[in-house]
Amino acid sequence: MVGLGNPGPTYAGHRHNVGFLVVDELARRGGARFSPVKGIRAETADVRVGPPGVDQQRLVLAKSRSYMNETGGPVSGLMSYYKLEPSALIVIHDELDIDPTQLRVKLGGGDNGHNGLKSIRRSLGTGDYYRVRIGVGRPPGRQDPADFLLSNFPPSARTDLEIEVQRAADAVEFLVQNDLERTQSQFNS
Repeated sequence: MVGLGNPGPTYAGHRHNVGFLVVDELARRGGARFSPVKGIRAETADVRVGPPGVDQQRLVLAKSRSYMNETGGPVSGLMSYYKLEPSALIVIHDELDIDPTQLRVKLGGGDNGHNGLKSIRRSLGTGDYYRVRIGVGRPPGRQDPADFLLSNFPPSARTDLEIEVQRAADAVEFLVQNDLERTQSQFNS
């Protein structure tokens, strides 16, 4: 499971980093810490999802240590390292075309201008992986979408953001334990 974002404290509160917030929440829930993966510009944390016992699923959480438009290399490296196919990948990312406080889970699809998704598609050769899309809405007026995404959430949106990060983390855990259709029925708003 890869949360998309830009590395470093400068970008931490930006709309474009909402994927990082979700993987951080999943790591917190699992009591895990991120650590670098040798030879790959990424850090990972392992957690278990589901009720205790044999049915518990392992979930590798990942954050790229490269910028958004170069995310594909680290994601491809991690897929090779863990010997996974794209069908096992879940990517969490911001989505301009979904209103704030909205969430959508899907399999495959286009990149919709998202540089992180474009980079992953180039590196993996496919867009056929799961996506948890968190709505950040469109920029106001004529503001450039890139400037909007690389700006902090306003203080007035912090409570809603915390709720959406929790919901997105819940959706990931649910998807790992259930099928896409049930997950969409439960979480798509």
